[in-house]
Amino acid sequence: MIKSRAIISDGKGNIKLTEVEVGEPGAHEVQVNIKASGICHTDWDSIQNWNKEFIVGHEGAGIVTAIGEGVTKVKVGDKVILNWAIPCGECFQCLEGNPHICETNSPVCGCELKGHAHAHACTKDEKPMERSFHLGTMCEYTVVKESAVVKTDVDIPFESASIVGCGVMTGWGSVVNAANLKAGSTACIIGCGGVGLNVIQGAKLSGAAKIIAIDINEERIEQAKKFGATHGVIAKRDDIDFNQVAADVKALNGGRGADYAFECTAIPALGSAPLKLIRSAGTAVQVSGIEQRIDFDCELFEWDKIYINPLYGQCNPDRDFPRILSLYQSGKLLLDELVTKTYTLETVAEGFDDMLNGRIAKGVIKIS
Repeated sequence: MIKSRAIISDGKGNIKLTEVEVGEPGAHEVQVNIKASGICHTDWDSIQNWNKEFIVGHEGAGIVTAIGEGVTKVKVGDKVILNWAIPCGECFQCLEGNPHICETNSPVCGCELKGHAHAHACTKDEKPMERSFHLGTMCEYTVVKESAVVKTDVDIPFESASIVGCGVMTGWGSVVNAANLKAGSTACIIGCGGVGLNVIQGAKLSGAAKIIAIDINEERIEQAKKFGATHGVIAKRDDIDFNQVAADVKALNGGRGADYAFECTAIPALGSAPLKLIRSAGTAVQVSGIEQRIDFDCELFEWDKIYINPLYGQCNPDRDFPRILSLYQSGKLLLDELVTKTYTLETVAEGFDDMLNGRIAKGVIKIS
């Protein structure tokens, strides 16, 4: 057993740095020394609402330190990025080509939750510890399923690699995999935080002619332009129905709504906003994973508009992570620039505060 520092939450809004014990991997499992863990709004939501004790974190990168029987995908010493939507490869959805909504392992799809490594892979006071999204990356070591890791040989800082496993994949994949954005089109991005910036990058790489960044913060609009936005629109807090934003978008797009609009705020009141901004037969994408009930004005769907709610950018980790890293290696996808500030396990509360108050695009915890 390895002694490992970890950020633990009670699921009632509290976190603390404590020590856990991490064991050897079982069959088809991998032990990873986590070197960096991203800080995500989903982490904050789980800390507030899960109502149970668990190790926080679902974005991570590190080095393989041990492998279990039958592991062929990686070896000790390999650098890996962790993936929280762990495919089993055998269920209906995996065989349909939807590994991100695996019916056996997915922690968000109402399945049987079999994605965890063996129960005693991580313990506290000799009792098994649950890990966020089967990973628990805010910890020095973790044990995960072999299918939860993707090897990388690309020269990339662990801090930049760690955010590929959620924020980057969700934004980029929502454009490339889910919306299948067409070159020459116009795209609107509502919310220019970490995920929104990766939607912008995905739109740029897909050949969008106009990329309109929408935010209430002028500084975020200017930052969005560094990642590929061609235009910016400041949203007013009292423009609840996005009437003025829609008018501004049409003025920038020859009097017509955008071809695509992506919601990246996780604000329930803006769940229908992308429908307001697209033309007839356009595509609205709810990227942020809003789960609250939303009442829609059906006129927003007129006419032939499409509204989709993809999970995790429809991620296929073994296919998509190498594509993202190749784009990074060629200089076409910015990852280092996304990491605004780094923290330690001791200062993680500061990281959450910076995220919640919009001071950073993306924060990352550096772990020894």
